[in-house]
Amino acid sequence: MKSLSILFALLFSTSAFAADPVAPVNPHAGMTMHTQQMLTQTGKVLSTISVPSYTYVEVSQGKKTLWLAAATSPVKKGDVVRFDDGMAMTDFYSKSLKRTFPSIVFVNSLVIDNGKK
Repeated sequence: MKSLSILFALLFSTSAFAADPVAPVNPHAGMTMHTQQMLTQTGKVLSTISVPSYTYVEVSQGKKTLWLAAATSPVKKGDVVRFDDGMAMTDFYSKSLKRTFPSIVFVNSLVIDNGKK
């Protein structure tokens, strides 16, 4: 019983001295990102598939076509979009679509740019 009392005393005394948790440091604090300048790629939307978290977008860049995955976006067939270089993946299987994309680029930003500035 005495050991139990000592254990509780130690537990409560150390919790009283515990420091408040420190908020994580934001490595981007104070930095400004020029998103428009980072969107170096453009393409014309050929088709789209939306799921709760993503919009899959097939775009044409001249004779080349590619699939993009971006945060849910209201893009539609015929739109011209700008996007960043993103991260390319091969043989990506989408569980939500039950489909494998031979090649897909996960982009951070996708912006509709139908010639409007």
